[in-house]
Amino acid sequence: MDELIDILTPEGKPTGKTALKSEAHKNGWFHATVHIWLFTSDEKILLQKRAMTKKVFPGLWDISVAGHIGAGEDVLTSAKREVLEEIGLELEDKNLIKIGTRIHQVSHPNGIKDNEHHHVFIVELKTSLSELTIQEEEVDDIKLFDLSILKNTKNLENVLLPRFHEYYVSVYDKIIDYLKSH
Repeated sequence: MDELIDILTPEGKPTGKTALKSEAHKNGWFHATVHIWLFTSDEKILLQKRAMTKKVFPGLWDISVAGHIGAGEDVLTSAKREVLEEIGLELEDKNLIKIGTRIHQVSHPNGIKDNEHHHVFIVELKTSLSELTIQEEEVDDIKLFDLSILKNTKNLENVLLPRFHEYYVSVYDKIIDYLKSH
């Protein structure tokens, strides 16, 4: 879906401009996204299999939920909206634990220039997968994997991307820290 998004500076500050997501990707304009990693108390991580119709990384087992922040939309509102849209789970602000923001710059073979500021959250999943409903236009499947998969992406086929290994390890570390303290 081509949605209206806010354009940011490379440092993540608002420019006051908006554009369609497709324009931002074509021109390499910086914009904001949310990444929500859902985990269980028994050290599992929910991954989604991206729909084969996705323009980047189709068919890849990836982040639990991710999406673009709409123009004028608050980061937490966006995170809750994306989780509800993609997997049918309703969250409250207090469920989302922000673990950081990261700059992501990738030029894809199809011409998409992803220059994004990812607002990264972790959320403890307390609902069974059978109670979740996937958005079929975006998601082919969801599955729980052992949390250690975030550290061992090297030899996996279509599960996460080894080039983002450091990012996954940082998410793993934050989830383990959370589990130890709760």
